[in-house]
Amino acid sequence: MDRLYTPWRLAYVTEASIVTPECIFCAALAAGDRETLIIHRGRRTFVILNKFPYNNGHVMVVPVRHAGHLTELDNDELHELMELTQTAERALTATYGPHGFNMGLNLGKPAGAGVLNHLHMHVVPRWNGDTNFMAVLGGVDVIPQSLDALWTLLVDELGASARIRI
Repeated sequence: MDRLYTPWRLAYVTEASIVTPECIFCAALAAGDRETLIIHRGRRTFVILNKFPYNNGHVMVVPVRHAGHLTELDNDELHELMELTQTAERALTATYGPHGFNMGLNLGKPAGAGVLNHLHMHVVPRWNGDTNFMAVLGGVDVIPQSLDALWTLLVDELGASARIRI
């Protein structure tokens, strides 16, 4: 293979270098769901697709209130954060049948946070062998599905899962 065309990466390369004073999660909440990739809104938290995913199906569960640390969240926010993370896992499992998940928070720049001061739980589906030769050879993520197609699939599944559990 001589070339791997990934036109969506251009937005990452150009947008990643732009420093914006506005929080991307707070801005997403104020806009429409489809254009900002929000797939579910709870009372205190919401689920949004990662615009620059590590793997197919990568979502983030985010508190509605702008908070940078777990210690800033109240018990109701903490509870819903974990409950909606569980719901996201359930929806991704029903939709894609992954073999495992990576889930976690990166709090602060030294911990790898790309968005500072508004914590968010990453939920990343994983499959046996998904770190194929591309990741080994070039540190390249290969995402086989568009964000638009993923949004359509998960908004329905997450809504059904949320109605059952939340």
